[in-house]
Amino acid sequence: MLEIVTAGGWLMIPIILCSIAALAICVERLVVLNAEKIAPPHLLALVWQQHKNQELDAAKLRSLRDSSPLGRILGAGLGNAHHGREVMKESIEEAASHVVHDLERFLNTLGTIAAVTPLLGLLGTVVGMIRVFTEIMVRGSGDPSLLAGGISAALTTTAAGLSVAIPALIMHRYLSGRVETIVLQLEQETIRLVDALHNESQGLNLTGAGP
Repeated sequence: MLEIVTAGGWLMIPIILCSIAALAICVERLVVLNAEKIAPPHLLALVWQQHKNQELDAAKLRSLRDSSPLGRILGAGLGNAHHGREVMKESIEEAASHVVHDLERFLNTLGTIAAVTPLLGLLGTVVGMIRVFTEIMVRGSGDPSLLAGGISAALTTTAAGLSVAIPALIMHRYLSGRVETIVLQLEQETIRLVDALHNESQGLNLTGAGP
């Protein structure tokens, strides 16, 4: 392994750093983007029951906001429910924008790594080829093994860059899709709350039961 890194030259260092960063981001996002933690399945039904029983005081709203990202959005809406539907929706949208920003954290960095590492690999190959042709100019082309070995070393960075970029790109697409699914779920839950608060007959459907 050390021989491969040495053969690739100094450009292997940023490629390795990119691989470490990509791995850390993937692990962190896989842990954080847990749908059940972000949008607990029975949270909306519990909140609606507390609202019906007039149990949602300031302390419980604060606890709701701190409980989960969905709770943060619901708490923002419930805190402004008495101002009317439009004000409630605006407060929900503002809270949701912060939640979505948190869900998408580091995904741009992962996408950048997926785009940059092949270019770093290509740059390493170009630098390596320049070095090979410089050696040929100095020593001549009488030793084929020198030419073959130099080209092989030059291509090492391209292989390393692609080895980092391909998994990073796959994980970027996968995590982006997971974020979109979670955001859609959050949107559905908040819409149900808004409709229920301004149309009490909709409250019967908050637990998933039929009308």
